[in-house]
Amino acid sequence: MDQSARHLRLLTETIAAVNSTLDLGEVFDLIARKVAEALETDACFVYLYDETVGELALRASFGTRVEEMTPVPKMRPGEGITGTAAAQQAPVMIPRAAHLDPRFKSFPNLREEQYESILAVPILAKETLEGALNVRTEAPREFTAAEIDLLMAIAGQVAQAIENAKLYEAAQQRVAELEALASISEAVSESLYLEESLEAIVKTTMEAVGATGAALVLEDGSVAWPEGRAGKYAARFPLRWKGRRLGELVCDRDTPFTEAEKRLLGSIAHHAAVAVEHGRAVMRGVVAQEIHHRVKNNLQTVASLLRLQSRSGTTDPEKALADSVNRILAIAAVHEVLTERRDEDVDLGELVERLRAMLVQGLGGGKRVESHVESIPLHGARATALALVFSELFQNALEHGGDEVRVELERSNGRVCLTVADNGRWDAPGEGTGLSIVRALVRDELKGDLTLTAEGGLRAEVAFAP
Repeated sequence: MDQSARHLRLLTETIAAVNSTLDLGEVFDLIARKVAEALETDACFVYLYDETVGELALRASFGTRVEEMTPVPKMRPGEGITGTAAAQQAPVMIPRAAHLDPRFKSFPNLREEQYESILAVPILAKETLEGALNVRTEAPREFTAAEIDLLMAIAGQVAQAIENAKLYEAAQQRVAELEALASISEAVSESLYLEESLEAIVKTTMEAVGATGAALVLEDGSVAWPEGRAGKYAARFPLRWKGRRLGELVCDRDTPFTEAEKRLLGSIAHHAAVAVEHGRAVMRGVVAQEIHHRVKNNLQTVASLLRLQSRSGTTDPEKALADSVNRILAIAAVHEVLTERRDEDVDLGELVERLRAMLVQGLGGGKRVESHVESIPLHGARATALALVFSELFQNALEHGGDEVRVELERSNGRVCLTVADNGRWDAPGEGTGLSIVRALVRDELKGDLTLTAEGGLRAEVAFAP
């Protein structure tokens, strides 16, 4: 087969390869092999230009391979003989001793010194640099004008393949972006819990841009949801809602972010802002409803206590009023703990200590009070009952007991045990309004037992299942 026929066949096969797949790796590998065979050269190298970093990176080779576990050969336009062809957008041919040319750039893992000649041409798409390719021979060789023109024609077809692959990649990326945004929108609209929405946003963000890590940082500096690890490059995008900055989306990766990826991350940040505002609005509604419910229940309890007090027939209105105030303050203490914790459970140890400090300040009268309490969680409604029980028992000990009072709260045999004891002298505990309230609360609300003993003082013990 003569040279013209060989060249025509190479060009035809190149066009077929370009149109057969959108996978650039397959196209480059096929081009490198076909060009080397048709031009009867010992090697062929194909470089792709990455405009984001301004570098030509080797994507395919024939005749020699990059040594395993070594960096991919890269050069900037103007570096090396191939880089010179790319920068000048014109062929560069050196027939012999190419490695001695002052423009030569050595890559130890390519062993290019064995080649005498080189013909390098740019890969151009409408004067836009897309890459470069070269052919090499071990013996000196002067490439003909026809061979140079053929390699330029092949480079043009490769440029077309790169353009097609970029269009396909852009379309696929757009589909992935829309899928990511749809996934985030679904998570934001369906979840009533802010943490679930933020978790979905961060994980979808990492998948969408191949990030090593991502996090949502709120305006107070708290990290709402971190995932993954830090990378070489970090991008930050503000979370804004109606002109207010709610925080920022931070994304990490080991490679730079493209402009398209930055636009996507900006859109994700907007969705994250919507999620934060939506989640807070939901929480505000839930909290308001819960507060309304708690306040209503507390007021009903206060009303019941006041009615019971009014029926007690006490002749000391000042004492009755003081007792009612202490009961209301006990209820308020539970409400305060629930509000601070934003939880359904109350720490009984913390609650008992608050009430103890409050009552000692008002009624202590120099008495020595010791306490040993454990941290025990209890639902708010039952905690209110326990707060009233403790207030009544502790107030009685302070008012009528001896000069030493001891408070204990602990778990024992699977039950919660509250003990209030003093060293005073008692004949028998009176069945007044306070004790009636205690008995009713222990029996009906705590479903427990009340034990009173008057040996060496009064000892009141309440035991119930948590």
